[in-house]
Amino acid sequence: MGIRAMIAQACCALTLIAAAAWVFPAAAAEAAPSTVEACVRGAGNRTAAREACIGRVATACIGPDEGARSDGFIRDCFNSEQQQWDRLLNVAYKTLIQGLEPDRQAKLREMQRAWIDSRERTCNFYYDYFQGSMAYPMIANCMNLETARRAVFLMDIADDFRDRVKQ
Repeated sequence: MGIRAMIAQACCALTLIAAAAWVFPAAAAEAAPSTVEACVRGAGNRTAAREACIGRVATACIGPDEGARSDGFIRDCFNSEQQQWDRLLNVAYKTLIQGLEPDRQAKLREMQRAWIDSRERTCNFYYDYFQGSMAYPMIANCMNLETARRAVFLMDIADDFRDRVKQ
């Protein structure tokens, strides 16, 4: 085998390795897409039990040896969980927005916009503080935590709203 063929094979091998490293974290992070929803469903209407679900998907995805994972892998694990919490947050928000009278709808929208701004500023501070690649998993963790907490908050209000409508 000539030197050009060996270089070509090495380039192909490196390309495949790089592609696998780029694709695998996202695939691993999506391994259990319903875990948050199942956990929350099992928690019933109890705030503390819902809050105990925070971090479960990301922790399972990252595994016991976080130090052996790349920053991108860890970030993808947190992002996967955040997407699940965001879906639950949106369901609770829609329940409220559809049932409230117009003046309370406006207040709910204003409250949510303020929260989104606060979450972005809070979590992005990690980059301002650390100014390096290690900030990205920390930002993803923060976004997951803040989104999950907000989802639980809105679910609690939506539960109360449904209970009031039943009465």
